[in-house]
Amino acid sequence: MTETALTKTPMSSPPSVNVARLTYLLVCEIGGVAIALSTAGSSIEISIGQGLLFGLGVAGLFIWIESLMKSFTLRGFSTASFGLGVGLFCGWLLTRVEISNLLAFAYRDRLGAQEIDTLRLAFDVALYSSLGFLGAVLALRSNRDEFAFIIPYVRFRQDAASGQPIVLDAEAVMDGRIPGILNAGFLHGRLIVPRFVLQNLQLAADTPNGGNRLRAQRGLDCLEQMQKSPHIQISIQDSRSPAENETLANRLIEISRLFNARLMTVDENLTKVAKLQGIDVLNIHDLDEALKPSVTIGEKVKIALVRGGKEDHQAVGYLPDGTMIVVNHAVEKIGSSVEVALISTFQTNAGTMVFAELS
Repeated sequence: MTETALTKTPMSSPPSVNVARLTYLLVCEIGGVAIALSTAGSSIEISIGQGLLFGLGVAGLFIWIESLMKSFTLRGFSTASFGLGVGLFCGWLLTRVEISNLLAFAYRDRLGAQEIDTLRLAFDVALYSSLGFLGAVLALRSNRDEFAFIIPYVRFRQDAASGQPIVLDAEAVMDGRIPGILNAGFLHGRLIVPRFVLQNLQLAADTPNGGNRLRAQRGLDCLEQMQKSPHIQISIQDSRSPAENETLANRLIEISRLFNARLMTVDENLTKVAKLQGIDVLNIHDLDEALKPSVTIGEKVKIALVRGGKEDHQAVGYLPDGTMIVVNHAVEKIGSSVEVALISTFQTNAGTMVFAELS
């Protein structure tokens, strides 16, 4: 899987965009008919058929321009009405230049006063509808959570129901547990993957190191899985790579602060540095530790014994979180589920080991 596969836009347009196109086409056709009727009896008379073709040509031109702008959405347009307002405002500014007066002046000897007024009206309608259409479509296509329009780093206040955005680092992506956490409903918010993180994953996936290559490939597969999920919002953030004198951790912290986002990682050092700088951090290892059930001495649990232990009389079973339980004098019970009483614990580099006796 390549970066293009992760960042490609959908082939089909949203229904709202198609409705906007159809409405704009009808407005252009009506404008073309109006222009044809206004020139009836003049020296430059235009037939209704020619007016329809003119309207169709104008609509086709701007719809073609709009289709070319699919990859150049304005981030942060929260609603189509905002985009429409920007387009109409731009149209109002252009009318202050009085371009329609220049057109009327060019045809002053061939058109009457009423025809000139109609021409001005048709031009203004075409200008406002065209720019309003482009603004609305850009708003419909743009991401609603972030935007930098005219003034850099200015953002709309995000909808509280959507949750605070989450910036992912490469280690968190390669961990592979993010889709499960999100699908379980315990975490909400749009996921942001900086482009340099995606590039690091690609480089790792192409390395000859088997372990790193497999983890990076798993990370890319997870990103593709989340992008296809209708319940997960994920975007690739076009961010510059860290400078020579800038660490990867500092760049991730800067992006998290810019988007007022939380940082998800499994890196303990990055967690400490981010927290010291006031960034909310979601450490997957901390979540995993918090979900592990506590083991209480004297508690009775039922486990399945799967293999023998280090001593001849011992049998080994596991708790649901992977904690190993060594049961004394239970070798004959291997392959069955038994109830045991926990008698002691022992901490090892691999985790906590628990000793138990048959109840």
